[in-house]
Amino acid sequence: MWAFGAGRGPHLGARLGARLGSARLHLVPAPPIVRRVLNLALAATQLRVARATDQLQAVVAFYGEGLGLEEIGRFTGHAGYDGVMFGLPDRSYHLEFTQKADGSPCPAPSQDNLLVFYVPDAEARQKVGDRLIRLGHGPVAAENPWWEKIEALTFEDPDGWRVVIAPTTGI
Repeated sequence: MWAFGAGRGPHLGARLGARLGSARLHLVPAPPIVRRVLNLALAATQLRVARATDQLQAVVAFYGEGLGLEEIGRFTGHAGYDGVMFGLPDRSYHLEFTQKADGSPCPAPSQDNLLVFYVPDAEARQKVGDRLIRLGHGPVAAENPWWEKIEALTFEDPDGWRVVIAPTTGI
C-alpha cells in the first residue's frame, strides 16, 4: 500500500512535470494508520447478514419471539421488497430477512450451514428453547456431532436454516 508524501528523493511531481510550489510529491509506503483504516475488518462499522425468504412473517416470529432478538428495523415496498432486521444489543451485527413481492423461493443450504449463538447461561438457553418449542420448532439433531457433544441445541427456522444455541462463551 502506498501514499503520496512530501520530501526529498525521487518525486512524482517531477516525473509528471507538475510542481506544487516548493513541495515535491513522491510515493512512500503508507503509514500503519492508513493500512488499518483501509483494512475492511478494522474500517467496517457494521456487519449485516441478509437472506431472502418466502415466509417473512414466520421467520420474523422465529427470530423475534423465539430467539428473542431485537427488531431494529423494518421496511415495506422498497423496490418490491419487504424486510425486517434483527440485531444483538450493540447492533454492530445484525440479520436481515427480505421477501420479494412476487415471491422469493430460497431452498435452505446443507444442514451444516449454521447461525451459532453462544449463550453460556443455562437458564437463558432453556428459555429460548422453550419459546421455540411453543412456536412449533423443536430441537433437531445436529449434522456435526460436536454440537451434541457440547450439549448445544440445534433448531431449524421456517425455511430450514439451522440455528445453534451453544452453551459456551465462544472463541
